[in-house]
Amino acid sequence: MSFHEIMLEYFRGERVGALLYALPAGLLFVGLAVTALKAERGAFAWGLAIPTALVGVLLVGVGATIGLRTPGQVAALERAYAEDPAAMVAEELPRMRKVNANWPRLVGVWAGFVVIGLGLRFGARADWAHGVGPALVLIGACGLLIDGFAERRAIPYTAALEALAAEQGVALDPPA
Repeated sequence: MSFHEIMLEYFRGERVGALLYALPAGLLFVGLAVTALKAERGAFAWGLAIPTALVGVLLVGVGATIGLRTPGQVAALERAYAEDPAAMVAEELPRMRKVNANWPRLVGVWAGFVVIGLGLRFGARADWAHGVGPALVLIGACGLLIDGFAERRAIPYTAALEALAAEQGVALDPPA
């Protein structure tokens, strides 16, 4: 695959993930919050509704933002690549290295949500904790899926950028 094809595949995946996974998941989370509060008004429902509504709104916003900005981002990268591939890779590769450096932290955060959620559900007695616990497990699992797909897209794109940097003679600091 050419660099251009790899780049397009990466950003196609970003857009699909944003518009067809993150955004609908956010709507589902908001729907879950509303449904919980329609089903009952107690501490369990509020414990479930608050985190799922907050994360749902966040997912809708992030999904829409990434999905809508991606075509412009691709067009700008294509122009930069056509005009000066070395300058494009000198800017894009450090950005992607930063993105990739965040994956271990994000996996830890999402795993933390799952562990804390399970702890609240099985270790606490309060009704609110029994609502928050499953919400955190759901949020953590969703984060692991979204970022799992994103990481798998980012690795070949970054490798293609590194190959392009070598081909163009772009001297960059080694990855951290």
